[in-house]
Amino acid sequence: MILPRPLPASASPRCAPLRSSLRLFIFTLLTGAAAAQLLPAGTRSADAPSPQDTVNAQLRAAETALENADFPAAIAALTPLAAAQPRNPHILYDLGFAQEHAGDDTAAAAAYTQAIAADSSIPEPRIALGLLDARHGRSDAAHRQLEAASTLPSASPELRARALRALATLDENAHPAAARDELLSALKLSPETPADILLSARLAEHAGDMADAEAAFRRLLVLSPTDPEATAGLAHTLSAQGKSAEAEATLDAALKSTPTDPRLVAQLAAVYGAEGKPQQAIPLIEALRSSTPAAAADPSMSRLLAHLYLLSGDASQAEALYRDLLAKTPTDPTLLDDLASTLVQEQKFPEAQALLSRAVSMRSAFPSDAAWADAAGHLAFAASRNGAPQVALQALSARATVLPNSPVTLFLEATAHDTLHQFKEAERAYHAFLAAAGGKYPDQEFQARHRLTALEHQR
Repeated sequence: MILPRPLPASASPRCAPLRSSLRLFIFTLLTGAAAAQLLPAGTRSADAPSPQDTVNAQLRAAETALENADFPAAIAALTPLAAAQPRNPHILYDLGFAQEHAGDDTAAAAAYTQAIAADSSIPEPRIALGLLDARHGRSDAAHRQLEAASTLPSASPELRARALRALATLDENAHPAAARDELLSALKLSPETPADILLSARLAEHAGDMADAEAAFRRLLVLSPTDPEATAGLAHTLSAQGKSAEAEATLDAALKSTPTDPRLVAQLAAVYGAEGKPQQAIPLIEALRSSTPAAAADPSMSRLLAHLYLLSGDASQAEALYRDLLAKTPTDPTLLDDLASTLVQEQKFPEAQALLSRAVSMRSAFPSDAAWADAAGHLAFAASRNGAPQVALQALSARATVLPNSPVTLFLEATAHDTLHQFKEAERAYHAFLAAAGGKYPDQEFQARHRLTALEHQR
């Protein structure tokens, strides 16, 4: 398990201001045709400022404020300009940029939207709005804006590449194949960055290609030897390939220089957990949570610790942590599954069945169909132990729409039919279980043979 990784800097709207290509715009207004259009008809007093003088002063003030990152001052200067020129995309974009950096994302989104409506061929407001939408979880809206920006003929290769990188980051989890294509397209337009290497490593992990992921993480560590995220990622891929000793050595070396880095500590604990050494992992997480308030407040740390408690046989402590996590995010079906699995260990089967029934009813909220199917299998087991064979069969039927039967599910199916006196179906399932078990489940195989003998005498 790796702690959730943040978006790379290239996907953040606050890391590399998009307005760099527009910086000459204000000076163009001061001297070009736009200024001429603002000159009033008639004459004026020689010592009275003209409307154009006022506009020029506002433009200078806005440019100075933006250059100095004084965003409240920039907003004050740009707001009357935007009101006077509501179809000027450049002023609207600069206003949105200032509002976003001042923390007013709602106003910024409105300004960016107005800029796009004024001139849909300008890429900067589309990229800015797409990144802002992505940050607020509006994935579909973000995708539309970024995809449009990536194909605009007026966009420079650098801006198109930026839009494609943001798309790749947005698609990383839900559509990793599309993300790989978007990243490759970006690399055709601009040189590779360390963030690109990190993203390529994560995409290889999503594809299950741990060897490629390992190679990418190693390449990143050549460029950034002390990068904790790259180190944690490398250790994860090594552990996934069964190279636990190498993963431990990698993390131990990194922790000597940064002993409290949460990503490294969490990854080392995860490696210990995967090796069946929860007693070595638990003190690492407990110490980090005690010394670092941010780690204590991090749900992923709490979840990892709960998992380790469960592995160590301390179900009561695991239950307490899972209940606390679920109280904060009651609609997370994977947390319902985790808590229910803990309750099964404690033989609290009625509550476990109820929680798993809730979880399985939330299929679209699972990270994948396979995760949902696993939860359905857990429901079948809890229902079987709770004396609810019909619920167990329904859960097994749901699971079978995604995952193939296993010896365990076949045995659960057989015993559920047997309990319901559906003896023909029970015999078929017992035989299927014995064919699949191959001597790996001696107690259950003995029970299956015993029941088959009994069922033959009942014919």
